[in-house]
Amino acid sequence: MPKNQVRRITMTAHPVAVLLVTMMIFASPLTRAAQGQTKKRELRFAKRPEMITPEIEQKIQKGLAFLARTQNRDGSWRTQTGYGYYPVAMTALAGLALMAGGNTPVEGKYAVNVRRAVDFVLTQAERAGTGLIANPAEEQRPMYGHGFSMLFLGEVYGMERDPERQKRIEAVLKKAIKLTARSQSAAGGWLYTPDSGGDEGSVTITQIQGLRSIRNAGLKVPKKTIDSAIGYIEKSTNPDGGIRYRASSGGSSRAPITAAAVAVLYNAGQYEHPVADKCLKYIKNLLKGRSGVNAFGGHNYYATLYCAQAMWLSSEENWKGYFPAVRDYLGNAQSGDGSWMGDGVGTTYGTSVALLTLQLPYNHLPILSR
Repeated sequence: MPKNQVRRITMTAHPVAVLLVTMMIFASPLTRAAQGQTKKRELRFAKRPEMITPEIEQKIQKGLAFLARTQNRDGSWRTQTGYGYYPVAMTALAGLALMAGGNTPVEGKYAVNVRRAVDFVLTQAERAGTGLIANPAEEQRPMYGHGFSMLFLGEVYGMERDPERQKRIEAVLKKAIKLTARSQSAAGGWLYTPDSGGDEGSVTITQIQGLRSIRNAGLKVPKKTIDSAIGYIEKSTNPDGGIRYRASSGGSSRAPITAAAVAVLYNAGQYEHPVADKCLKYIKNLLKGRSGVNAFGGHNYYATLYCAQAMWLSSEENWKGYFPAVRDYLGNAQSGDGSWMGDGVGTTYGTSVALLTLQLPYNHLPILSR
């Protein structure tokens, strides 16, 4: 692991989850010791990270309020996107954005919103009954929602206090793992629908990150599935260090998928993987002299979602060189109602991506914490 890489992948629950479980078992109401730990946690979360200005902090709060205000009664976000509604995918992303603001299903200003989002995602999975966490009737490419939901529920799992709801989450995730494993192509990737037999980079990225979140939460994920997926990224690498759309198709490198490849290789603990090094160099060369959000020639919010993770996880130096321009761009791009419109996909998507990017320094999401 590079010397400047301070984050380590662990197979145990996040420290916040450990604290919550301990509190649940030993104290109700909270003991003085637990109250003291909670106050320390609140103070740590209240501290403004480096390069987060008071103005940006206000914009973050406006964005969180926008998401909370636009959530539907059933816990979903069904705002129209440029590609349809995609309620499960959007709900998972919005839930992650709220969690990146320090909210869990049991703590935080928007705890009730996180809890309702979890319930909606669980209900959709349970209705399907196949292991797919999505609604194929509303989502033409449901494996995106499936991947984002695995990530969302994997992050929630260790933070949930209610034993019954935790059992529901565990049951859904175990079925999701099986569906993802059996839907993997011979080449090691995934396509838009389960059991299609095909593959492409952007869907593959969502499955790897979702599986890694589940594995970090302590649930068993087949090593073969992860290894084959990493192999798919290796086979998709071009000589210039970028990642192409599909391993078997050839073609030019795609900057958004390349940035995503760096992030998920780091999520998988592959900090010194040669492909991660090549992809990171490709992205850094692309960013030279350009704004971090407008450097990708399309799908800029999608690329920013993963490029920010790659820079955040790779080194403090990379993050400091990357974040100010992105921070300022997103600060200026926010609408008066607190939302962001991302890539023409919609305000739920754009706001979620912007908040996930801006809130990385708060270190709240276990899979992205240093």
